[in-house]
Amino acid sequence: MSIPKHNIAKSPISLTFIIVGAGLGGVSAAIGLRLAGHRVLLLEAASELGEVGAGIQIPPPSIKVLNSMGVLSEVEADAIFPHDINIRRWDNGDLLSQQNLVPYTLNKYQGHYLHVHRADYHKALVNRAKEVGVEIYLGARVEDVDFEGSIVTTSDGRMFTGDVIVGYDGVKSRLRSLILGREDLAYDTGDLAYRALIDVEEMKKYPELKSLWSRPDINFWWGPRMHVVLYFLQGGKTCNVVVLSPDTLPSDVLVSDATKEELLDMFADWDPTLSTLFGLIHSTGKWRLQNSRELKSWTHETGNCIILGDASHATLPYLASGASQAVEDAAVLTGLFSRIEDRSQIHDLLELTESLRKWRSTQVVKGSTQCQQIYHMLDGAEQLERDAKMLTQPPQIGCPNRFADPVFQNFLWGYDAFEEAQRGWEEYKQGRKAKYMYENLYEDARL
Repeated sequence: MSIPKHNIAKSPISLTFIIVGAGLGGVSAAIGLRLAGHRVLLLEAASELGEVGAGIQIPPPSIKVLNSMGVLSEVEADAIFPHDINIRRWDNGDLLSQQNLVPYTLNKYQGHYLHVHRADYHKALVNRAKEVGVEIYLGARVEDVDFEGSIVTTSDGRMFTGDVIVGYDGVKSRLRSLILGREDLAYDTGDLAYRALIDVEEMKKYPELKSLWSRPDINFWWGPRMHVVLYFLQGGKTCNVVVLSPDTLPSDVLVSDATKEELLDMFADWDPTLSTLFGLIHSTGKWRLQNSRELKSWTHETGNCIILGDASHATLPYLASGASQAVEDAAVLTGLFSRIEDRSQIHDLLELTESLRKWRSTQVVKGSTQCQQIYHMLDGAEQLERDAKMLTQPPQIGCPNRFADPVFQNFLWGYDAFEEAQRGWEEYKQGRKAKYMYENLYEDARL
């Protein structure tokens, strides 16, 4: 089974896009729109390009996008192909649920499931953006926007004029506040993420860790109020550990250094394997997890401006799909604007991008929030019912391991953003505004 490579056609007309924010989503959009024949000005507030964080998971829908944009081979060069997703019990590591990835996702969804260091992923995208001629401006923090004239003014007084403005400026989006006409701050979710790195060569000194490093799986431990995720990066040389737990940071602190001793203390009565593992941590930090509230619209009422990625639908990381949603946004935007025939269609196509993306991204946000409650159950009757559902084979709709739930899995991994853009364009030309929906997604129809 091969990975689809959609042709990104040159648009009949050429526009100038101003993209605010050079994260994974913003750079992906810049590549796609440039391949579609448009001029792209990519504005980044930071003084240099880069990504904060460690590991990231790339599911099949993003793989299809990266392949079509000509960047997949470079991403794969630094990636790990995990075999399975394993869900384990918190106190003894017993296996509760397993979902195969290799060869399953390629055979069923025409795409791999990858792990890669976030910095390597971003570097591959930036290299491709430069190769195709994206114009990158650093230190360009947006101060104001003239929506009617499509003019962006930065804090150092520079002015950028285009035809379309795309905000990919993250959960603390300045564009979002300007579109709403009021400050719209991110809110605290009550969650905290520890991110830690371990040298795999150190793990090899401990026989009890061999089952972890000898096979590149994704391992989860679900437990009371917390969970742990472990997977591998950089050709298997680095073990990436993520812990999601209740937020204990002071109210005025978003990011802080952390120590392995904190984690050893927090997980003292968990699976002893974790204590051995955490003792090998060589670097760690902790981040408060914040979100933005769902918006009525992502598109300016009259101006040619839209916000995408975390600026419009930030999500908790429980489904490992936040970055993928931003990349999917980029592909739909690219697919529509590769077909634009006249400038009078600009605002229509921005609204159509929103219509094709909003419901899906909202389900990912809501699904991730629901997973917080599923993963962090206290032991008891509800937890026993959850575990019994996961042990049922084959998995059924409503399986608490959402990656194994056959319906939710198909929703999450079976999506093709370029096909959606084509469907949207075809319906648009017939006078209809297409919307993406997935019927009967949940066991409980009320969700």
